[in-house]
Amino acid sequence: MLKIISTKQVRLGMFIYELKGAWIDHPFWNKAFKLEDISDLKKLQASVVKEIVIDTSKGLDVAKLEVQEEAHQVVTPAAEPSPEKKPMPTQVQTSTSEELELAKKVIKASKKAVTSMFHEVRMGKAVNNEAALQLVDDIAASIARNGGALISLVRLKNKDDYTYMHSVAVCALMVALAKELGLSEAETSQAGMAGLLHDIGKAGIPLDVLNKPGALTDEEFTTVKSHPERGHAMLVQSNITDEVILDVCLHHHEKVNGMGYPDKLKADQISLFAKMGAVCDVYDAVTSNRPYKDGWEPGVSLQRMAQWADHFDNTVFEAFVKSVGIYPIGTMVKLKSGRLAVVIDQSQNSLLTPIVKVFFSTQSKSRIPVEVLDLSKLSVQDAIIGHENPVAWGIHDINEIWS
Repeated sequence: MLKIISTKQVRLGMFIYELKGAWIDHPFWNKAFKLEDISDLKKLQASVVKEIVIDTSKGLDVAKLEVQEEAHQVVTPAAEPSPEKKPMPTQVQTSTSEELELAKKVIKASKKAVTSMFHEVRMGKAVNNEAALQLVDDIAASIARNGGALISLVRLKNKDDYTYMHSVAVCALMVALAKELGLSEAETSQAGMAGLLHDIGKAGIPLDVLNKPGALTDEEFTTVKSHPERGHAMLVQSNITDEVILDVCLHHHEKVNGMGYPDKLKADQISLFAKMGAVCDVYDAVTSNRPYKDGWEPGVSLQRMAQWADHFDNTVFEAFVKSVGIYPIGTMVKLKSGRLAVVIDQSQNSLLTPIVKVFFSTQSKSRIPVEVLDLSKLSVQDAIIGHENPVAWGIHDINEIWS
């Protein structure tokens, strides 16, 4: 039997079925679990969560001495909802500046959630499918409100966060790409979940190898390359049966030329979702700071990936470029006026005319007063003539300028 009770009534031994309130506000990764740790009880009662749902068939009921009217039945018997049938909510569009603030909260909660997920898997526990789906829903909602904000912000992960936040980034990129490809809501949710769990096998790789700052030995490289098979086995053991999720986990390192791994699949042998996973995985990898190298600038990354024609499916890659923009947020560009600018948003009219923040003169080689330009407007007489490397101009705060 399920009951809604006040957090003041919670005691050890209860089975928490659901935490009421916004998911990003509560202190736990798992949505449903048995409360057996006193520190978890203290965390719950100190949080902003005021009510929870308990399942008395799996744990203790409220204490008999308490007023029972405070707990009322909501469902009987307890029945798990089907997460696959949960519709994705319709979202009101927001500006990039507005969504950046909301995205920061989602990313903070995501970091906590994915870190816990990897830790639990390392300890031999199963992946919590329902909790992972909630995370995908929150990320998808941000993408629906504004396609670029969360994607651009999650790219700014630090080297220590890479393994965990890479999963969040690939989830967001997969959702955006699925929308660009015109996939259904159910398929978009599958793509997001596949992105979130694609690297779960890295939970089975020793941390000293995973975070090694220098070159890997042949043996270490072989160990790292085993993560798709390890991840696939972990998902199967967790009773995750969705073929899309399993396929992306196992095959996101395949290349259309047949030189990928683990199965050296070629072009038509690779599923659409695995092709999507390959592009999203590489883009976030090359644009992020890693333990052994700094990330490339977003626009330059797309240019270089476009030259790897034998790696990616052309149709998927072209859709991916449209989903992030030819000049993604955070890209530094040179204008025909001789000034440098950073892309801060996409315009509604064309991928070639984003909204930029001008801040540097190449003639004086110095900072100039910041000016925001919408290059799609007829009144603006400037235009992008190419990408620029911030480091080449001695600019080391490009991310602070746009974010």
